[in-house]
Amino acid sequence: MNWTAIKAIYTFEMTRFFRTITQSIISPVLSTSLYFVVFGAAIGSRIDEVEGVSYGAFIVPGLIMLSVITQSISNASFGIYFPKFIGTVYELLSAPINFFEIVIGYVGAAATKALFIGTIILITAFFFVDITIQHPIAMVAFLILTCISFALMGFIIGIWAGNFEQLQLVPLLIVTPLVFLGGSFYSISMLPPVWQVISHFNPVVYLISGFRWAFFGSADVPILTSLLAIALFTALCLGVIWWIFRTGWRLRA
Repeated sequence: MNWTAIKAIYTFEMTRFFRTITQSIISPVLSTSLYFVVFGAAIGSRIDEVEGVSYGAFIVPGLIMLSVITQSISNASFGIYFPKFIGTVYELLSAPINFFEIVIGYVGAAATKALFIGTIILITAFFFVDITIQHPIAMVAFLILTCISFALMGFIIGIWAGNFEQLQLVPLLIVTPLVFLGGSFYSISMLPPVWQVISHFNPVVYLISGFRWAFFGSADVPILTSLLAIALFTALCLGVIWWIFRTGWRLRA
């Protein structure tokens, strides 16, 4: 394992993140505050509780997942796309480093950034609502697994994208709707039976449900099912990345 190369990639990506640290902190804090004002105050005042939890507290796991998923994808996709865009990716491919070490460097940095943002949002939430985390270790585990799995997905998107418009296409048109429809701001048990069945085909439901269980001890789907869904998604992304580097798809000139 070439730890020097991994450290170089990871450090470079994290340095780029900390150059805009003020924007990186202010943006999620402002957006989270707005969500709490709109959903927590305006809508929450009309909804007393959801599954025995105040609505303001109930939406906290969904807000964190929303930001973590989007940040993981955007950081990982831009991290690998930009070297493709300026042509330095060929220096990376010709260096004595295998694809797994490249993935560890870029995906590790993207996951770290998303984890950092998720922590900031969680701290911000404490200023708005009273939150009790029943399973803190499980909460951290779900958060880290989500950061890594969607950073892998973002890495694939960054390789696939041919321009900056395509870089934003999948997150905007597919991922964000799936997150909003995955129970971020409601429990799927509140939906009609037909839509409950349809919701179970949304992979994000399993992530948010498991993460919410770590907070409140209740979930829309079994915890083992959530863990299995994350494991399968991560394995699928790793398989696709292995195939990309093996075939050179979208990497060759």
